[in-house]
Amino acid sequence: MHAAGLPPGDIAPHLDEGVGAVRTRKARQLVEERIRSRKPAAYLMNEAWLGPYRFYVDERVIVPRSFIAELLLGKPGDRPLVPGGGTSGLSPGSVLDLCTGSGCLAILAALRFPKARVDAADLSPDALAVARRNVDDYGLADRIRLVKSDLFGALRGRRYDLILSNPPYVKASSMRKLPEEYRKEPGMALASGVDGLDHTRVILAKAAAHLTPLGRLVVEIGHNRRALEKAFPALDLRWPQTSGGRRFVFCVNRPGLK
Repeated sequence: MHAAGLPPGDIAPHLDEGVGAVRTRKARQLVEERIRSRKPAAYLMNEAWLGPYRFYVDERVIVPRSFIAELLLGKPGDRPLVPGGGTSGLSPGSVLDLCTGSGCLAILAALRFPKARVDAADLSPDALAVARRNVDDYGLADRIRLVKSDLFGALRGRRYDLILSNPPYVKASSMRKLPEEYRKEPGMALASGVDGLDHTRVILAKAAAHLTPLGRLVVEIGHNRRALEKAFPALDLRWPQTSGGRRFVFCVNRPGLK
């Protein structure tokens, strides 16, 4: 579909169209490069899709694949993303996308909540350059502010109705076993200590200071639900339904954070 200049999706309407020599050659080149280099297809095509939304990507950012995107693309009244202290009825007036990478979640949040102010933070200048391209592509530069920040480091004094984060969460033993495709992605966007929770611990420790009184924190943690619940048994964590089940994303409200 990419080689034919078509968006991914239903191929049925195009089955009777001729492919042609140029498109055939381009498709074969992509397949051959995928096999030879072991690079993720998204890097070869410089694009990744979350639902109907396309994002530019290259080796400076991980390939977008967040379960949080499913929540942002859900029904407007879905509870996981409705903070109790939203300043615009049931919609948050301020959103933070922490560890934004390509900026995809910040963009989806801005589209989902058209009255919200969105900050998108990342430690990597390279990732922020990719995020800038995507933000500009969607014409959202006036609503999304990109911030170079080591987690909350450069966000002192700022509070949000909703904080979203898909931080690094791969544990050390899993990092050593990653397939070659994943090794093409930035390691700093994947690795998070022995148990995969180094970044999440910092987020949980500091989020309360950056949430409005009834704000909500939503974090993706991969396969680490059991380790997280063991480490934080007193937290009132909620696990919204995703296509992978109720174990990849947790929500916690500001009153539930120490």
